[in-house]
Amino acid sequence: MEKRILITGGTGFIGTVLCRELISKGYTLTVLSRQPAEAVRALCGRVEATSDLKLLKGHQGYHAVINLAGEGIADKRWTASRKQALRDSRISLTRTLVDVCKSWQSPPEVLVSGSAVGFYGDQGDHLVTEDTQPHPEFTHELCRDWEQAALSIEELGTRVCLCRTGIVTGRGGGFLQRMILPFRLGLGGRLGGGYQYMPWVHRDDVVSGLMWMLENPHARGAYNMVSPQPATNREFTKTLGQVVGRPTVFPAPAPLLRLALGEMAGLLLTGQKAVPARLQNEGFQFKYPELKTALEDSVAR
Repeated sequence: MEKRILITGGTGFIGTVLCRELISKGYTLTVLSRQPAEAVRALCGRVEATSDLKLLKGHQGYHAVINLAGEGIADKRWTASRKQALRDSRISLTRTLVDVCKSWQSPPEVLVSGSAVGFYGDQGDHLVTEDTQPHPEFTHELCRDWEQAALSIEELGTRVCLCRTGIVTGRGGGFLQRMILPFRLGLGGRLGGGYQYMPWVHRDDVVSGLMWMLENPHARGAYNMVSPQPATNREFTKTLGQVVGRPTVFPAPAPLLRLALGEMAGLLLTGQKAVPARLQNEGFQFKYPELKTALEDSVAR
């Protein structure tokens, strides 16, 4: 039986690799994107493209839905309008997605929906598992409402997995693309004191984790999609400097970051010592558990 999957965010840093992996496993994909269909296929492979979820109302249905859509949280300063755009691109889109699914002849068997370890807010150096109580702040509220929108589809009998992703490393994009030039020039360094944790994960492991959630009928609920070996910002920047063969002696002082970025500076100056407790307890295996190996692959030319 043909297994059809609807994907939002399929043209993003994670989505493009995921689409090609799904195609290689025989899935048939429909990708939601505002880009022209030819551009979507150039990025994702042999897929069908749709520009509006509402065009899928009354559809016969898809085996599964993977929801990765959302504007980059660190792309712009957090003004009131920017915060609303972040909410709309995640929460409003997910609500629309669920409403459209409810109109299908057959509901999806599973929804794998994006989230982030920002759900927990600033946790200092406390170990963070899926059971950790969140610290109330903007990132928590954003992820909480995003997850609640996705969980509303459970009333259809659909299994829901929430992928709380950390900072994703990988070739050709993501946050490393912004960092790598100054580090190659020997101008990199820690952010603030550098003691805040950076819950990192390699893109290949994110893709494998999404596939695992999709195909494992026992997977349900929230999963921390982060490396099992968390690192502080000091450890991360030192390791990146070693990988590119450059010193890391130019720190970015916290007051300067707060002046330049406002509230968004909290993304860089706070963090979570998050671990993938549920994934490990349920048998998921990481390809890149170690930071140095992950960064060596991510910055390879």
